[in-house]
Amino acid sequence: MSTNLSSSDDASSPHRLSSVASALRLLKEFSADESELGITTLAQRMGLAKSTIHRLTSTLVSEGFLEQNPLNEKYRLGLSLFGLGTLVRRRMNVSTEALEHLHALRDRTGETVHLAVLEQADIMYLFNLESQQAIGMRSYLGVRKPAFCSSEGRAILAFSPPAVVKHVLKSALLARTPRTVIKPAALVKLLAGVAQTGYAVDDEESDAGMRGLAAPIRDASGTVIAAVGMAGPVQRLSKKNLRSFTPWVLHAAQAISTRLGYRPD
Repeated sequence: MSTNLSSSDDASSPHRLSSVASALRLLKEFSADESELGITTLAQRMGLAKSTIHRLTSTLVSEGFLEQNPLNEKYRLGLSLFGLGTLVRRRMNVSTEALEHLHALRDRTGETVHLAVLEQADIMYLFNLESQQAIGMRSYLGVRKPAFCSSEGRAILAFSPPAVVKHVLKSALLARTPRTVIKPAALVKLLAGVAQTGYAVDDEESDAGMRGLAAPIRDASGTVIAAVGMAGPVQRLSKKNLRSFTPWVLHAAQAISTRLGYRPD
């Protein structure tokens, strides 16, 4: 952690907290119920001056332990914590509960299978199981892709709050292939279709020569928190073949959601 955290932090306790302890204490203020917090709230809860909280958050942002939401200027936990968390990834609910079903999906389809989450305007892979066939799609843990053109990203965005979708569509929508859809209006229409069918398709839009299919994963509250997807080369995955795998992808997404506590009404 950066050494520019001040050692003169004030605190309501008679025993002055060290800067490292203050930073760790700040990180612990975030929870599943309160994933984003502002400077004022943090200062009140920790009994520290706003100037101190600002120094702490600035340093934590610079180190990647916090991120600032550009929509409301509040802070949330950053990807550096995910990097550390990979050391205990087996204890992460979605990853742990998904693994059995990811293996089953790969065995049934013979193609590369992914588990991805939304991070800002990108998706990030938490898991990937590569196809055992000679020609396949290679992806790596922690790799990012633009959410707007990937099947996993669309599967998540179709069920995300409007503010999240607006933020993604305001980002740089750069074509990755000649088939990439980059017009916001067309993407909004695509996401509406995904919301109706329950799955998303990537037809050579994120990678030339590759097609993909994905479905959303929900937690116990019904919130879409991730997506399970499969992808492979167009030589094997004609549009007809790809859609024939739709029931398997939907089944995997539903099974993982159930393991996470989701019960549809």
